[in-house]
Amino acid sequence: HVQLVESGGGSVQAGGSLNLSCEVSGYAFRRRCMGWFRQAPGKEREGVGRIYTGDGSTYLANSVKDRFTISQDNSKNTVYLQMNSLKLEDTATYYCATTLGTLPMCPALAEQNFGDWGQGTQVTVS
Repeated sequence: HVQLVESGGGSVQAGGSLNLSCEVSGYAFRRRCMGWFRQAPGKEREGVGRIYTGDGSTYLANSVKDRFTISQDNSKNTVYLQMNSLKLEDTATYYCATTLGTLPMCPALAEQNFGDWGQGTQVTVS
């Protein structure tokens, strides 16, 4: 049974930090692309960044690349999204997602390339 469980969301003041986690179970963790997406009220879901668990290479969207980092812990089958210098516009529900199979590299950071999704965790910046 495939499962992605996000945690770490919450409320924080602008300029603060949060560290989101996404634990993966039910299939092999390595050699997958794990993506982070977010959806603000009234807006479309957008890609935040992704990590290829085969070699730890990452990509972050321009809007967050100077403030967010993505990492992985293979021993815990978990990827993280460290968010620093949070802004009001970072308020959204954050989702992690994974490609359906193992891959040699990550595809483009687009929803259609990710087949399994977590339930989301709310981040509110005030």
